[in-house]
Amino acid sequence: MAENTEQAPAGGGKGKLKLIIGLVLIIILAVGLSVAGTLWFLKSDDGAAADEAAADETAEPAFQSSHYYAITKPFVVTLSTDGRQRYMQIFLALQSRNQGALDVAQANMPLIRSRLLTLFGGQDFQAMQTPEGKEKLLQETLDTINGILAEEGGEPIDHVLFENFVLQ
Repeated sequence: MAENTEQAPAGGGKGKLKLIIGLVLIIILAVGLSVAGTLWFLKSDDGAAADEAAADETAEPAFQSSHYYAITKPFVVTLSTDGRQRYMQIFLALQSRNQGALDVAQANMPLIRSRLLTLFGGQDFQAMQTPEGKEKLLQETLDTINGILAEEGGEPIDHVLFENFVLQ
């Protein structure tokens, strides 16, 4: 039989295998260290973010939703302008973050309606047609209602809203 007379160089195949295994281990080690470092940095950032969030929670009060009370009966007043009689009809809603303020307003609604009818009846028709005039009326309405609530020992409301505003 024919024998293979060629001889493989001593340690040549094993040396390449050791080199490949060493390179693979180094790559695996580098990837593992990279992942571990990334997680460590992200964890330390989350801790700082959690500390900042805790500081923000103590600095800012928690969100409180608004409560509304819609006055269902409209305010209708007559306005005189240029010798003509005009009408103004307003539907109002009250907004507050404190339900107690709206409860006090609701309990004192006859007094509030009386003073608002007087306020609305004294307005200038031409001024009510401008956005500035409506804003001024909103502020005067808020001041009137908060004045009544202060007299009655209640908390002030936050805003008065026009639900419907008609001039004729």
